[in-house]
Amino acid sequence: MKTKAVRIYGKKDLRLEEFELPPMQEDEILAQVISDSLCMSSYKAAQQGSDHKRVPPDISINPTIIGHEFSGIILDVGKKWQHKFSKGQKFSIQPAMPQTGSLDAPGYSFRYTGGDATYIIIPDIVMKAGCLLPYEGEAFYPASLSEPMSCIIGAFNASYHTRPGTYRHIMGIRPHGRMAILAGVGPMGLGAIDYAVHRDIRPELLVVTDIDNNRLIRAARLFSPEHAAERGVKLVYANTGGITDPVKYLLEISGNKGYDDVFVFAPVKSVIEQGDAILGFDGCLNFFAGPSSTDFRAEMNFYNVHYSFTHITGTSGGNTDDMIKSLDLMSNGQINPAVMITHVGGLDSVIPATLNLPNIPGGKKLIYTNISLPLTALTDLPELGKNDLLFSGLNEIVSGNNFIWSVEAEKYLLANARPI
Repeated sequence: MKTKAVRIYGKKDLRLEEFELPPMQEDEILAQVISDSLCMSSYKAAQQGSDHKRVPPDISINPTIIGHEFSGIILDVGKKWQHKFSKGQKFSIQPAMPQTGSLDAPGYSFRYTGGDATYIIIPDIVMKAGCLLPYEGEAFYPASLSEPMSCIIGAFNASYHTRPGTYRHIMGIRPHGRMAILAGVGPMGLGAIDYAVHRDIRPELLVVTDIDNNRLIRAARLFSPEHAAERGVKLVYANTGGITDPVKYLLEISGNKGYDDVFVFAPVKSVIEQGDAILGFDGCLNFFAGPSSTDFRAEMNFYNVHYSFTHITGTSGGNTDDMIKSLDLMSNGQINPAVMITHVGGLDSVIPATLNLPNIPGGKKLIYTNISLPLTALTDLPELGKNDLLFSGLNEIVSGNNFIWSVEAEKYLLANARPI
C-alpha cells in the first residue's frame, strides 16, 4: 500500500513524499491516520535532527515519519493482536513508552509510524507497551488532543508536597491550595486551566499570567472567573507585562502567603525565576515547557529550598494512564480540548507549519492528513469565506460556535476538502 507522509532526513530537512509501505507482519497493525496535532516537540526534532534524543542517527538514509499527536482508524490487524484490536476501530496513540527501556517513540523514531501520514504500520512494540488505545468518540480531533492533555494531567500528577514532620511525599497538587500558571494562555496553558477548574481536586485560588493581552482576553472568555467560581475556584487573570514588580503583585494576590503549586509554561529564565520567587512554604515549581537548548539554566533561591522546603519538578509527556484519563474526561464532557485549536490544515501544510511553529500565533495547529489545505486560522474564515465555498461553509459552523472547533466542523471539512 502506498502512503504519503512527512519524513525527517536531517536538521530542518522535512520532505512530503509518497512511498510504498512494506507488507504488514503478523505482529503489526495497518492504520489510516485521520488527524494529527502539531507539537513544539516536533519543531524541536526538526531543528535538532539526529541530535534529538528520540530521533535515530541514520535518518539521512532511513528517514522517519514525524507527528506524534494522532488518531485514526485501524484497517487491518496482524494475527498476534486480533484478540485485542479489530478492523474499523478508532484509536489514539501514547507516544511515550518508557516501559520499553527505550526513548523510541512514534512520530520520532519509526520509519512507518507517525502522525503526519495517510497510512502507517504500527509496530509490535507499541501494542506490547499498551500504548495503542481504542477510542470511541465521534470526532477524531479529541483523540489527537488526548496526548497533549495527557501531558498536562501528568504534570499535575508529578507535582508533590510533603507531610510536616515526615519524609513522605504526597503526590499531586495541594487540594484547595493556591496555584499559579505562568505564561499560561497558550494552547497548553488553556488545557491546564480547563483541567484545574474541572478536575475533582481543585485549587482554591488559580492565578493565570501572560504578557499578551489578546490571549488573556480569549482565555477569560473561554474560562470565565464566574464559571470558575461556580466550581469553587477563584480565577484571576493577570497581564504581568506592564507591572513593575510582578513578584510583589502576585504575592499580594495570594495574601502574601505564596503559592503551593506553580506551573511554568514557557522556557524563559525570567519566568522560571519569577515562579520560584512566588512559592510558598512547601511550594512546588513544575517546569512544564521544554527548552530547545541543552544548556538552558535559571537561578533558584536555595535559602527557601532549605528553610521553606520549596522544590522543583518537571515532566516531559504523560504516561498511558494519563492518556486514558484524558480520553475519559473528554468522553464525559468534563474537559473540552477544542479550545486549544486555532488553526487547521492539510498534510501539505505540515512542513512550513512545523518549521515555523514558534512564529505562528495562536494555539494548536490541527492537521487532517488526507486532505490538501493551507494552514488556516479559524478567525480568518469570515474573510476567506467571501471567495471560497469551502471556507464559507466552514465559517458558518465555526463562527456560530465562538470560533471553537467541533464535531460538525470536522465532518464538514473531511467531506468537502480536496483529497491530498
